[in-house]
Amino acid sequence: MNQRFGWIAGPMRLRIAVMIFAGMVWSCQSVAQAETVPTAAQSSDTAGPVSEEARTLDAPADLPGSEAALSEKQSPQRIPSEAVQPDMAHPAQTHADMDLSPMGMYQAADWVVKSVMILLLVASVLTWAMGVAKQLQIVTANRHARRILRTLVAADTLEAGADHTQTGKGMGMALLHAARHELVLSGHGAASDHGIKERVQARLDRVQASAGRQMNQGTGILATVGSVAPFVGLFGTVWGIMNAFIGIAETKTTNLAVVAPGIAEALLATAIGLVAAIPAVVIYNHFTRVIQGYKALLADISVAILVLISRDLDRQSSADVQTAAPQPMQKAG
Repeated sequence: MNQRFGWIAGPMRLRIAVMIFAGMVWSCQSVAQAETVPTAAQSSDTAGPVSEEARTLDAPADLPGSEAALSEKQSPQRIPSEAVQPDMAHPAQTHADMDLSPMGMYQAADWVVKSVMILLLVASVLTWAMGVAKQLQIVTANRHARRILRTLVAADTLEAGADHTQTGKGMGMALLHAARHELVLSGHGAASDHGIKERVQARLDRVQASAGRQMNQGTGILATVGSVAPFVGLFGTVWGIMNAFIGIAETKTTNLAVVAPGIAEALLATAIGLVAAIPAVVIYNHFTRVIQGYKALLADISVAILVLISRDLDRQSSADVQTAAPQPMQKAG
């Protein structure tokens, strides 16, 4: 009995195992089919436009409908590309065509920046012209003054010194003439030696002051150019940079090919301002030292004249005293 039921149970177990294995295989096939269906759908969707484009391209050329459809599909793609290409090529073309030399930047600059550049160039030319002219004037005046000083120092009297300097020129001769003129006027009446010396000293001081003013003429231009030219150039730079930022706002781009030319033009104004200012300051300082030396040379001439006048007055006083002294009486033999 037990053997019979055991023989029956064996085939039942085999059947159940086969059914379970078949179910597992069926479920795996169902899952594989479910994953394959979306992929096929996507491939069919992708192939759809291609087939439509192929049908459109393969359509006969004489059909107006196909030709219109083709033009409608191609024209929207061509128009944006043609519109974008000039905008992309414009900055490079502008940068390549622009002349970045100083003359080119001047010609491309704004009228305000051009006016600043012209003004600074005129100031620079005026500075160098004034420097050359003033240097020649100072050299000539110093040469004449030294010659007169040597003559007066070597002279014994004022008249002797005046005779040896008749061919002299410059402000040294003006000092000598002023001193002699005062001596002539003081000799018309009674005058003390001290009063004569004071009046001669006053006249010599006025002549020296006039000579200093005459020699300082023109140096004010150098001082003005040296102090104002950098700020004028800075004004041109600020104006040029402002125009550069306006160009950035209009083109809506920060590309250096668009921004750099305007900034270069602005900086050129500052460079010209420095070119005008630096030599003006150097030349002004040089003339300040040289003119001080010239004034000291005129002061030496005045001292030499006063020494000669004092010597002449002392000799004249001694001669007058000797003339006024009583002669000793001779004893009778």
